[in-house]
Amino acid sequence: MPVLPDFKLETFFSEWEFNAKYHMCASDMESMTLNDLMSLGTEQDQDDWHNLNFKYIETYGSPKLRTAVAATYLTQKSENILAFAGAEEGLFVAMHCILSKDDHAIIITPNYQSAETIPASLCDVTGVGLDDNENWNLNLQRIKDAIQPNTKLISINFPHNPTGKVISKETLEELIVIARQQNIYLFSDEVYRLMERDASKRLPQIADVYENGISLNVMSKAYGLPGLRIGWIASQDLQLLDKMEKMKHYLSICNSSPSEFLAVVALRSSKKILSRNRKIIENNLKLLNPFFAKNTHLFEWQLPDGGCIGYPKYLGDEGVILFCERLIKHHGIMLLPGNIYQSKIGPSPKNHFRIGYGRMGMKEGLTKLQEILLR
Repeated sequence: MPVLPDFKLETFFSEWEFNAKYHMCASDMESMTLNDLMSLGTEQDQDDWHNLNFKYIETYGSPKLRTAVAATYLTQKSENILAFAGAEEGLFVAMHCILSKDDHAIIITPNYQSAETIPASLCDVTGVGLDDNENWNLNLQRIKDAIQPNTKLISINFPHNPTGKVISKETLEELIVIARQQNIYLFSDEVYRLMERDASKRLPQIADVYENGISLNVMSKAYGLPGLRIGWIASQDLQLLDKMEKMKHYLSICNSSPSEFLAVVALRSSKKILSRNRKIIENNLKLLNPFFAKNTHLFEWQLPDGGCIGYPKYLGDEGVILFCERLIKHHGIMLLPGNIYQSKIGPSPKNHFRIGYGRMGMKEGLTKLQEILLR
């Protein structure tokens, strides 16, 4: 098995995340305490929590978790759900169970690094770039041009990390037609779904609308519960799920029973949690939009369609890498420079940086940043 390269984003976060005074590039929503989460549960939940047994649970995930997750889809049942220890494990397992050395995969760029490096370690890959000059739209002709006779999988991610782009429903429908004609899997990273600014533009989950669709999701992003380390894959392909379950035996084996319990509480309380999180996003965008409007000489800002991250362009002479380095080392402001998203398989726009707006503290961070810019 090829050695995977260092994970640039996670390495960067490992160095700075827990020491930055102003963490302004987080990719998740503001989290909550155990007491806050359990207060959303029923009296029976309280009793069950205090009597929870720390035993092994099913590799597929507990029946209660799979039922709760299936309820977030239109057509999926519990048998269509396979739980993982976070989305990363799900991505890793899916790629290894679908791709082999004689296959070919198409990956959207820029991307979360493992979405590129894992398939690239298994087979030939082609990157199809989202272009800031095209409002980060997905060009389906580029997808068609990239397809080869041995193309096995197309990997997409909308709302997109790091741009926040949501493609149109018509574009997704056309992409499904393209994939179906060639019997290609569509792997859809949907971890930022439910965080769209305009709910009418929310895309269907690929497992609901395509027989070869694989939906990836997690409790970390929209729900703001990354510490649970609970993710899942939904698919109509039960044989593929069975293959992935067998590979999971070599990895986490099963998830944490307390984490699965708490994930069920959260999923049953999703309306309250998501409403709270959307309000945080709304309030933070009310701060970000005027900030960027005031500093057009330094930044180009495209308002994201969804998720809790954006990808502004830095126009300063020093370049985005030195800009972000100066901010974190001398001022404790953490922004994620775009070189972290540089791809080896496709175009990656230069001089962008990721900013996160799903957490509290945006006002303090922007005030400090504005102060620095005025010096």
